[in-house]
Amino acid sequence: MAEEKIDVLFLGGGTGGYEAAIRAAQSGLKAAVVEKEKVGGVCLHKGCIPSKALLRTAELAATLREAEAFGIQVGVPEVNFGKAQERKQKIVDQLYKGVQGLLKRAGVQVYEGVGTLMPPSIFAPAGAVSIDRTDGERDLLSPDHIVIATGSSARELPGLPFDGKAVISSDHALEMSKLPKDIIIVGAGAIGCEWASLYNDLGVKVHLVEALPRLLPLEDKDVSDQLQRLFTRRGIDCYPGHAVDAQSFKLKSGRASIDIEGKDGKKTLTAAAILVAIGRKPNSEGLGIENFDKVQLDRGYVKVDRQMRTGDPRIFAIGDVIGGLQLAHVAVHEGITAVEAILGENPPGIDYNRVPRCTYTRPEVASVGITEEQAKEQGHQVKVGKYFFKANGKALIYGEEDGFAKLVADASTGDLLGMHIIGPHATDLIAEGTLALEFDGSLFDLQEVVHAHPTLYEILNDAALAADGKMA
Repeated sequence: MAEEKIDVLFLGGGTGGYEAAIRAAQSGLKAAVVEKEKVGGVCLHKGCIPSKALLRTAELAATLREAEAFGIQVGVPEVNFGKAQERKQKIVDQLYKGVQGLLKRAGVQVYEGVGTLMPPSIFAPAGAVSIDRTDGERDLLSPDHIVIATGSSARELPGLPFDGKAVISSDHALEMSKLPKDIIIVGAGAIGCEWASLYNDLGVKVHLVEALPRLLPLEDKDVSDQLQRLFTRRGIDCYPGHAVDAQSFKLKSGRASIDIEGKDGKKTLTAAAILVAIGRKPNSEGLGIENFDKVQLDRGYVKVDRQMRTGDPRIFAIGDVIGGLQLAHVAVHEGITAVEAILGENPPGIDYNRVPRCTYTRPEVASVGITEEQAKEQGHQVKVGKYFFKANGKALIYGEEDGFAKLVADASTGDLLGMHIIGPHATDLIAEGTLALEFDGSLFDLQEVVHAHPTLYEILNDAALAADGKMA
């Protein structure tokens, strides 16, 4: 048993775990993190950061192909994917060093290894955490509080396991040294659409398959429909409303094939590889949760209340392992909520309707609040304002005029219910909508705020005016 007293131990050093550990240390608690790979977790090493670095390469390649329209002769750009991977890794490594430095300066102890929840014993009446360290040693800690922050991993399609070559996850795709000639992507959520956009811009033929009726099925229908139109225009073959027959998978002469079926019948798709992007599963197995009867699971997700407490008063959980919005910035705020609860501050919890959701396709997609359809389902009389980037001066200057901003408001009060953007820098522009919802803003507020011209974000003012019929 390690003798050092620990107030709060985080099982998992991903974005949610390490940032919450730093907040705990800054608040005077003795905090420690157990991480089996590298602090920073999936977001830094296998998700958010590396994928967006490659998306930037893809975006630049697409821009260079249009350079002549700006009066610049550069010729046909040649993609060196190996070099792009080197740049990606350099960014990840720089941020990783930064995370290590932040933890060290905050005084957070980092244990490299795998932590397991142990039941109460004569050595640890309240239970403990056993840590099998990567150096072969073992520690047994008895912290006052435990925060499960073990994240998630790529979900396999039943009957189609990953082999890292013909059937891959986004983790495998991030490590590829060469681009495939063509690829089948199963799943058109945020991850699937981002990879479809990336591959297409780098010259890969893409077949994008989604079981639900539209791409980005969690986004506003107008946004989803627009993205499909733009993807189709770019040469991406989109198959919404098509189920995949995993049993039909075949691999012959280095080519993967699989059958899909929709309203228009059955098709066989063939490509160099199949990227499965049907979501992520919680990393809750093997943690020893079964040793604590009061810690409940729901389909593998750890059940928590609004303050991130499990049924055991000592044990909390945050991030992807609890389900809901599996986003790094959500995990951060869930972690801070848990720390505040441990400190006895009685935090109010998170209003997930006010959390921004971002998809880094070309063009980008971002939203906050509820969709038009959800607003109607909830009984609102809806007022909608929409304005297109093709009428925005800065978008025309950028050469990125596809897309629009859409505001959904209550017709009687004008209160903003949702903001949905597809277009250039949408993931940055959504900040205004997030702030407006946080302060219970209305269409009137967005109309009254002075927006600089020419800018992309003045489209939000225009959309608000359009909702009230004040635009020409």
